[in-house]
Amino acid sequence: MEALKHLSPAEKDTLFEAPVLVAILIAGADNDYDKSELQRAVELTHDKKITARRDLVEFYKVVGEGFEDKLKVKIHSLPADAQSRNPLLIADLEKLNSILPKLEQEFANDFYWSLRGMADKIAHASGGLLGYMAVGYEESKLIGLDMINEPK
Repeated sequence: MEALKHLSPAEKDTLFEAPVLVAILIAGADNDYDKSELQRAVELTHDKKITARRDLVEFYKVVGEGFEDKLKVKIHSLPADAQSRNPLLIADLEKLNSILPKLEQEFANDFYWSLRGMADKIAHASGGLLGYMAVGYEESKLIGLDMINEPK
């Protein structure tokens, strides 16, 4: 991908893994993985191959390939409890703070807001009554992805 040509292989891997990390962080925020939220994450990555901003379509084509399998593999590699798991996911997502400034501004912004939108949609995928109270307390603390700095 042209937008990522200046990045190292490790930096590219971090970008491609970010949607998986966001999905796991939000879907497992309150300790147990919410199956409807994980399914929503899979649907979102599939949809984003078509509906993402133009500069992200190719990115999501790569991310979307085997996304459900990537989720399963990553979930099995992490601690079962959120208290141990979430700090690891947050630390991995914080790596984006040194990568996003290396990207073209438009791509970096679109990528950042895409992840935030994904987090929000995953969090709202289950629970609640008629759309109210759909986001749990633990999810609400993470949904803004505050560990990732907005590109300036």
